[in-house]
Amino acid sequence: MNSLERIKAAIALDPVDRTPAVPQLFGHAATLAGVALGDYLRDGGLLARCQIEALKHYGHDVVFAFMDLSVETEAVGSILQYRENQYPDVASYVLTPDGDLSALTMPDPARAGRMPELLRAAGILRRELGDTVLVAGCVAGPMTLATQLLGIETALYLAADDPERFEKILDFAAAVAIRYGTAQIAAGVHLPVIFDPAASSAVVPPQFFRELLLPRLKRVFAAFSQAGALAGWLNIAGPTEAILPYYPEAGADIANFDYYVAPDRAQQLLPHTCLDGNIKSLSFVDAAPEEVGAAASRLVAAFAGRGGFLLSSGCEIPPEAKPENIAAMVAACRGDEACRS
Repeated sequence: MNSLERIKAAIALDPVDRTPAVPQLFGHAATLAGVALGDYLRDGGLLARCQIEALKHYGHDVVFAFMDLSVETEAVGSILQYRENQYPDVASYVLTPDGDLSALTMPDPARAGRMPELLRAAGILRRELGDTVLVAGCVAGPMTLATQLLGIETALYLAADDPERFEKILDFAAAVAIRYGTAQIAAGVHLPVIFDPAASSAVVPPQFFRELLLPRLKRVFAAFSQAGALAGWLNIAGPTEAILPYYPEAGADIANFDYYVAPDRAQQLLPHTCLDGNIKSLSFVDAAPEEVGAAASRLVAAFAGRGGFLLSSGCEIPPEAKPENIAAMVAACRGDEACRS
């Protein structure tokens, strides 16, 4: 099996030759290559090269055409602040609580902000790797983009004080995700991952997710499927146990679960869905390789009888992670003790 075949089998809960290794390597690919993070986040060609170099170094099963979760809000009109060796954050939000929503302009992925560079990265990765490795794109989910357009505190107050207006913003955010994600599919990704950390139960209650976010996630996943996505992949970090049962209804074929949710509990809640997780992201910075390798091996063993599992971190592996810790995680999929040191 090649990497793509391995992941496709895992999604279908079919037998695999080994557990797929899908570490969430974004900015770390730049660090590994000795490239400035700011350059990586602005240059699609550089991003693709770093992802391919990381793939060769670790031998995992996925590459990510992903910059950061501020790409969409910047493309809509927010002003970002870039700092050395850090992800950008929003210095000035495009929306105010009482601003004119009709002034929001749908970004053209071929022209707006850094979107064209991301599409260039996606095209390079697919041309270079073909159908040997999963090429994953990424979009900000509706709730996350809404908070990036307004600021998270403002967004949450608006959701409570003026739900009708907030729902219009969510609809706009879902439309941006659809346009950007389908452009990524056209550029070559096998699927776009929906990253929606602001949809976590640490931010909004499960009822909010069910009533406001689930219908929009369904809309986005349906559009991706119609555009040819290999599968639907939903990634929400944090304590998601209460909302995991809604993922299949949303259209997720792959469900990320973070370290807050035990593997056996995730299997109980989603018995027929491919799961990915759930090593604590900070352990790749703070722990010893032996600890990461042991945690990874326990996860592989926990899913040995079920299948339908992608070994991963619960959230992004930090850019400053120790390479030997990532290697230990990947090695666990092969049972290769020698590669863990």
